[in-house]
Amino acid sequence: MAVDINCDMGESFALYRLGDDDALMPLITEANIACGFHGSDPNHMRHAVRSAKQHGVRIGAHVALPDLSGFGRREMVIDRAEMANIVLYQIGALNEFLAVEGLSLSHVKPHGALYGMAARHEHIAHAICDASEHLGVPIFGLAGTLHEEIYTARGLGFRAEFFADLDYDDNGKLIITREHDAKDPAEVAAKVLRAVDEGIVLSAAKKPSNVRAETICVHSDTPGAVEITQAVRAALGDRLATRADA
Repeated sequence: MAVDINCDMGESFALYRLGDDDALMPLITEANIACGFHGSDPNHMRHAVRSAKQHGVRIGAHVALPDLSGFGRREMVIDRAEMANIVLYQIGALNEFLAVEGLSLSHVKPHGALYGMAARHEHIAHAICDASEHLGVPIFGLAGTLHEEIYTARGLGFRAEFFADLDYDDNGKLIITREHDAKDPAEVAAKVLRAVDEGIVLSAAKKPSNVRAETICVHSDTPGAVEITQAVRAALGDRLATRADA
């Protein structure tokens, strides 16, 4: 099975720059573009969309909690209806930038704390479905969690995601941090190959857990993200999906 590389990007805001999106875009097959609630603004969204179009990269809505100052990495108490509206609002914003470029939305991916909440809380996972089921696009998430259970039960496409530059705990759960630590590109590449070829991830204590890796995530705000992505791309070799295939 061909494997994609996706990147959370387009997250700069006003005069604040985050990540080297222009260097990363040629290295990936899927861009998760921030929609203004955890990062980005109209100018950066449009630039990211145009850059993805130039490089033939598919575009997804990277939807988040309304937490710009916390970069969407702090949990909030929000009911299902409000959460669905928050997600729908963000998708709508990105969709207009896509429309003027003659592009279509490829997927939806929750960001940060919202991603973790949807893996554990049924009403949050359902809210994401409520906002996106009319689109006919897949949602990215973690296999073996409520992401997979609820998205598939609702009849939405599900793409199992593996995080190259984040750690997993002894139970195979993703560790979502406020800031991302630097990683050794060679070690990250080896970790990705293990996940793709063996379906295994090791915790810091070297305890193995089962994973599925249909699309590999790198974060633009991880130190050395370009070098990490280059290493992952080289390691995947002919396993890497082309921009036209997926």
